[in-house]
Amino acid sequence: MKLRSILLATALGGVAFGAQAQEVTVMSWGGAYGKSQTEAYAKPFTEETGIKVNMVDADNPATPIKAQVEAGNVTVDVADVEYSDAVRLCDEGLLVEIDQSILPAAPDGTPAADDFIEGALTDCAVASIVWSTVYAYNEKNVEGTPSTMADFFDTEKFPGKRGLRKSAKANLEMALIADGVPTDEVYDMLETDEGVDRAFAKLDTIKDDIVWWEAGAQPPQLLADGEVVMSTAYNGRIFNAAVGEGQPFKIVWDGQILDFDLFVIPRGAPNEEEAKKFIAFATDTQRLADQAKWISYGPARKSSGPLVGTYMDGKTEMGPEMPTAEANMKTALVNNFEFWADRDAELNERFNAWLAQ
Repeated sequence: MKLRSILLATALGGVAFGAQAQEVTVMSWGGAYGKSQTEAYAKPFTEETGIKVNMVDADNPATPIKAQVEAGNVTVDVADVEYSDAVRLCDEGLLVEIDQSILPAAPDGTPAADDFIEGALTDCAVASIVWSTVYAYNEKNVEGTPSTMADFFDTEKFPGKRGLRKSAKANLEMALIADGVPTDEVYDMLETDEGVDRAFAKLDTIKDDIVWWEAGAQPPQLLADGEVVMSTAYNGRIFNAAVGEGQPFKIVWDGQILDFDLFVIPRGAPNEEEAKKFIAFATDTQRLADQAKWISYGPARKSSGPLVGTYMDGKTEMGPEMPTAEANMKTALVNNFEFWADRDAELNERFNAWLAQ
């Protein structure tokens, strides 16, 4: 019996070791955002489950996971993607459908499906944050106080280089807003050839002054180095640089473009079950509130809002810093994910041709 007990203990030890050896690879955007996910999701997930989390970075995770699935060589289990990419990749059959029943209820028992903000759950994706594309400026390098989207495009009133993401998305919307189109008419305008022409004509007015960026960490660096005086950026990256690093940056909320980021599982992910466990864990009420300690992105669950407190400095209240704060929403434009899911390839082809002119 003693020998049998030793063998049984050894066998159980082997099982436990195997569970500890499990892992999940999560592809995200790096920088301050990646750090917030590591601190709020990855570290506690490993502590609670024993499953190792490998965080890897990409300029836009949708691109490499699409390539991996189509090549039949998937190395990523979970990816953090923008809304239009989540819809498009799901429609193309490149993602695993996620059963919403795996998502934990809110602390008061409200089912996850009723607790997430409207639109935050799709067949293949679960949102974690609400974020926005804004523009910001370096106070040391700008005379006066830019306050509107039109100011970003006014290089006579505010001389200097501008940073823009090297993509049609957000740039076309902002160009029309700067040209006087009300936010509730922007997408109707972009559905027409005349509207697209108008957006590119507005971009023409600053084309010679643009410095293009592709990774979210670049705009704060461009502003800090003085390579640009203003830049579009993800609001959380500017917050981190200003509050976390003491940079003299100011966000202009006028014409901000709101969007979700969502977790998806590429079809053929090597650790699909662990991926589902990670997503369920990372998008529970407390974890989404915890992420807001590290970066100023709003949690995608209603029940997380009251739990959002201060920044990791222990003194900066995060509520007013969120893109969804009432004062910041006055002229906000919600990204039309259906528009971009349908028109992304076409408009980026036009955008790339415009760049080459």
